[in-house]
Amino acid sequence: MSAIELQRIAVIGSGLMGHGIALELAAYGYDIRLQDQDPVQLDKAQVAIAEGLARLVAIGRITAEAAAKAPARIATGTDASTAAGDADLVIEAVSENLELKQRLFQELDDWAPPHAILASNTSSFMPSLLAEATNRPDRVLVAHYFNPPHLLPLVELVRGAQTSDATIETMRALYLGIGKAPAVVQKEAPGFVGNRIQAAIFRETLAIVAAGIASVEDVDAIVRNGFGRRLGVAGPFEIADAAGLDVKLAVCEQLFPEIASSTEIPALLREKVARGELGIKAGKGYYAWTPEDAAALRQRIGNGLAAIARLPEN
Repeated sequence: MSAIELQRIAVIGSGLMGHGIALELAAYGYDIRLQDQDPVQLDKAQVAIAEGLARLVAIGRITAEAAAKAPARIATGTDASTAAGDADLVIEAVSENLELKQRLFQELDDWAPPHAILASNTSSFMPSLLAEATNRPDRVLVAHYFNPPHLLPLVELVRGAQTSDATIETMRALYLGIGKAPAVVQKEAPGFVGNRIQAAIFRETLAIVAAGIASVEDVDAIVRNGFGRRLGVAGPFEIADAAGLDVKLAVCEQLFPEIASSTEIPALLREKVARGELGIKAGKGYYAWTPEDAAALRQRIGNGLAAIARLPEN
């Protein structure tokens, strides 16, 4: 397979991730077919797209002119076969259900042109599990965005065993061309890279609270006001080099035997879920959430990510 020129892109699923993926690509001039089987969800997506485009203008990522033109480049509909029928690239962003995704990839393999690349925004399933449902495993990969997809620059490009170099390079070129920061995951592994690191951090925070070392509130404050800010401008290996690897070695020798390494899910999480304390959507998780508190948190996160988005990416 040789690299292909991407012009028409189908996004299957218009929810939290799908609409954000679509609006950013449209803002950079791509013709988008945004599909969802639920017409009510498509209506909600159009409202969210307008809000997302306004945010991109506010942080200087796109011009007001580009934002004004973008909605006309997004054709919405409920028929996935029509959306994929003339696409050069299909990005799947449906519910995180392997059976659903495999069935969809089998259908997309029939609907999409033979040259089209099929990408999944899954955060947990291996690309090889999706590729096996198709007759084009060389053109299948994971394009894992982080939420909100139009504000966070990272896209993990996860290759399966048969994903071609041309597929990876085509996708890298796409994302570099719209100001994203694609990172290639050369070997598929559960959680890819970003979610593995996030899971390791979460396991340790749960262990700290369970041991009575610090409260939920103070753990969040330590991460938010300390090293969390530093990680917004430098990665762990850059930070290690800046500190000195001899210093890092000494710290690791002291801490590695002490930090959490259990493969069991901590009771601090399981018990919350068993009680129905699921977070903002239930009104209670590790914190109690009123609608006003939830809106304030989302606003704070959005404003913070918008501020970070103004920083150089390298």
